[in-house]
Amino acid sequence: MVGEWTTAKIEDVSEKVAMGPFGSSIKVETFVPHGIPVISGQHLHGSRLMDTDYNFVSLKHAEKLKNANVYRGDVVFTHAGNIGQVAFIPASSRYERYVISQRQFYLRPNLRKVLPEFIAYYFTSAEGQHKLLANTSSSGVPSIAQPVSYLRTIEIPLPPLSEQRAIAHILGTLDDKIELNRKMNRTLEAMAQAIFKSWFVDFDPVRAKAEGRDPGLPKAIADLFPDAFEDSELGEIPEGWEVGTLGEVAVHPRRGVQPAQIEPDTPYIALEHMPRRCIALSDWGTAEGLESNKFKFNAGEILFGKLRPYFHKVGVAPVDGVCSTDIVVVAPRSSHWFGFVLGHVSSIPFVEYTNASSTGTKMPRTSWNDMARCQVVIPPKPLAEAFTNQINQTVDRIISSVHEFRTIAALRDTLLPKLISGELSLPDAEQIIGRCV
Repeated sequence: MVGEWTTAKIEDVSEKVAMGPFGSSIKVETFVPHGIPVISGQHLHGSRLMDTDYNFVSLKHAEKLKNANVYRGDVVFTHAGNIGQVAFIPASSRYERYVISQRQFYLRPNLRKVLPEFIAYYFTSAEGQHKLLANTSSSGVPSIAQPVSYLRTIEIPLPPLSEQRAIAHILGTLDDKIELNRKMNRTLEAMAQAIFKSWFVDFDPVRAKAEGRDPGLPKAIADLFPDAFEDSELGEIPEGWEVGTLGEVAVHPRRGVQPAQIEPDTPYIALEHMPRRCIALSDWGTAEGLESNKFKFNAGEILFGKLRPYFHKVGVAPVDGVCSTDIVVVAPRSSHWFGFVLGHVSSIPFVEYTNASSTGTKMPRTSWNDMARCQVVIPPKPLAEAFTNQINQTVDRIISSVHEFRTIAALRDTLLPKLISGELSLPDAEQIIGRCV
C-alpha cells in the first residue's frame, strides 16, 4: 500500500451502519407538500447526492421511522433493485435531515478516521463496486444479501486524512463542475418555461397590448401578438388564435427497430436514464445486449416517459439513438413548432393531463393517442417560429452542456480508481485536471 496507507473494515471506521424503513412505511399517501425529503435511487447517481426533486414526509412520520433518518455527512447505498448506487450527503446539501426509502441503507462515518467523500468515491470505483456487489442475490429483484452486516465486514484502503481530503478535493472539483452544469441547465430550462407560459398560457403580451401597456418585447416580436381576445370553448384566447390539439402540431414517428438491426455502440435511453422534471438528458447506455424491439430517435427530438407519467420524465435527445418502447418519441410537424411542442409536453399541466388519462392501476401508462388529443391554443406560425428561434438557442446550450458534463464525468471516472488505489500521485492528478478543465 502507498506511503502511510493502511486498510480498515467499515465497522472500524463507522459510528453507525443501518437499514432504511422496513415494509411499506413510506407510501404515496404519506407524502406531504413540505417536510423531510425522502431519498430514493434517483438521488444516488454519481458519488454526491443529487439534491433535487424530492417527495416529502411529515416530521412526525419521519420520527416514526427511527433508523431511516440520515443527515449531512452520511453515506447512502441502494441494497435492492438498482444495486450499487452510492452517494454521500455533502455539508452544503439543501436540507439538514433526510429519510431514506425501503431500498436504501447507510453508514455514518467516524470523521476522526475517514471522510464520507472518500468512502463514497471508493464504492463508486470498480474495486469498491466489486466488493459491494460480491454478496448479491439474483433471484427475483436484484439485492445485496444482509447488506448491513455485510457492509461492516468490507475492507477499504485508508490513506491518512490529509490525503483523503486532497483526493476528495480533486474529485470534488470535477463534481463541482458537473453540478454547475446541472444548475445552469435547470436555470435555462426554467427561463424557457417561464417565457412559454407567459406567451402561450397566460397570454401576457396580449393582455399588455389590450390594456395599452408595453409588453416589454422587441417590436418585431411584440407585433406578432394581437391586442384583443375572443371567446372559445377553452375560454378567452388571443384574437386570431385557434383551439386545436397537440396532434395538429406534433407527431410520434414510430421508427421501430429490432435488436439485430442495432449496432452495439448505439446510444440507448431507457426510463432509468431520464431524470425527473429536467429536459437535459445526460445519461445513456449502449444497445449492446438489447433483446427486445426499440424506437429510433434523432438528436433534437423530444422523449416522453409514458410509463407512470407522473414521474415527469421528458427530455430533448442530445444524440441519435434508440429508446425503450416505454418512451414516446415526439417531433414537431415542422421545425418552427419545436419550441411550442417542447413547452407543452414538458409542462406540469400536460404531465398531469397524461396522468389523468393513463390506464392501469399499479403501472399506469399513457399513449401517443391520448397525448395527441390534448387541447392546446395554437398561435399563428410566425409567432411559433419566433419562439422556436429563442428556444433553439437555449436547447443548444443545454445539449452542449450535456456533452461537456459527460467529458468531465469520464475524466473523473478515469482518475477515481487511480487516486483511490494510490496509483496516481496527487500532483499528477492536479496537472491533468488543470489541462482538461
